[in-house]
Amino acid sequence: MKLYQFRLLQGLLNVVGCRSGIGKKRKLKSMKSLYSALALSAGLVVAACQPDAGTFDPPLESAAQEDVTNTVSEPDTANAVELGALPDFFDCVREEGGLLIASHRGGPAPGYPENAIETLDYGTDQGLLIHEIDVVESRDGVLFLLHDRTLGRTTTGDGAVADTDWEPIQTLSLKDNDGQITEFAPPKLSDVLLWAKARGVIVELDKKPTTSFRNIISHVRAAEAEDHVVLITYNDNQAIEVAGLAPDLMLTASVNSRVHQEELEAAGVNFDHVVAWMGINNPNPRAFGAIGARGVETAFGTLGRPGERLDDVYWVDGDPSEFQELVDGGLTMLATDAPYRTAAALSADDDVIATCGQS
Repeated sequence: MKLYQFRLLQGLLNVVGCRSGIGKKRKLKSMKSLYSALALSAGLVVAACQPDAGTFDPPLESAAQEDVTNTVSEPDTANAVELGALPDFFDCVREEGGLLIASHRGGPAPGYPENAIETLDYGTDQGLLIHEIDVVESRDGVLFLLHDRTLGRTTTGDGAVADTDWEPIQTLSLKDNDGQITEFAPPKLSDVLLWAKARGVIVELDKKPTTSFRNIISHVRAAEAEDHVVLITYNDNQAIEVAGLAPDLMLTASVNSRVHQEELEAAGVNFDHVVAWMGINNPNPRAFGAIGARGVETAFGTLGRPGERLDDVYWVDGDPSEFQELVDGGLTMLATDAPYRTAAALSADDDVIATCGQS
C-alpha cells in the first residue's frame, strides 16, 4: 500500500479542520522599488537555469530547514471545523475581512513534489486550507493530478499524457522541484477528492487540455465533494459551461467590470458561486473593494515565473507588507508559490476560520 493510500484510509476516519492563511489587517510599511528591480534582474538569470515549475518557500516551522522528511504527521484535530456550504463559507470570510491562501500546484517543498497527495497533506498540516491542483486524463480515461502535457518534468516517466494509459503511469515516481525522485506516485483525482473531504479542505481544480469539465464534475459528484471544490475557468465560455453543467459548484471567473458581471449573469453564471479572478500582474485594491461591495469574493495571484512573479518581488527584502496591502484592499483569496511563509507573515487568524466554519 502506498503512503498516500494509507493516509487516505486514516484520514477518512477523522474529519479534520485546518488553519488557513487568514490575515489580520495591520498597517503597511513602505514599498520597495529598488529591491524589486534587483529581484527582477537576478531572477531572470535564475529562471534561465530552472524549469518553469516555480520554486518553493521554506516550511513554516523552520525557514532555514534544508531537509523535509517524507513523512506525514498526525493531523491536529484540536480545532477541527467543517466548512459547511462553500458559497456561505466564502461569503463569511469576505465579510469578516479574512484572506484565504491557496497553494499553487499544491505547495511543493523540498522532498514534496507538486500535485501529490502527500504534499497536500503536508501543506494542510502547516495550516493551509486551499490547494490549487492540476487535473489531466490518461489515454484510457483515468483522471489524475499533473500539470504538464508530458510526463518527463515531474515524474520518472516520459511521453505525452494523452498517449499513455493509467497502468504504467501509476507505477511512476514523482520528482520534486529540484528533480529529486520521491517515493510518491501520481494520485487519481478520485482519491484526492476523498482526501479533501477527510481533511476538511478545499481544492481548486485546474482543468488541463487532456480532460473536460464534464468528466471532472462527474468525479466531484461521485465523491460527494461539492463543498470542497472550486473549478477554475479561464474565459467567459468556460465559466458559462461550468455554470450550465454544475450551477451549484463554486468557480473562478475573470470579471472586468460591473457590465461584464451582468453579461455573465445574463448567460447563466450565478455570482453567489463565483470568486472573481483578478489576474497576477497588477493588483487593484480599489477593484477588490468594489467587487466585494457587490457581494462577490475576489482572487489574485502573486505566482508566476521565478524572478518575475510578485512573490519574489514582495519577499526580496524579507518584508512582506505588500501582501498585507492586498488584504487591506479587500482581497479574499491569494494564489501564491510561497504559501507557507506568506501565511505565517500574514498572522493567520484561526478565529475567522472558526467563525466561518461549523464546529
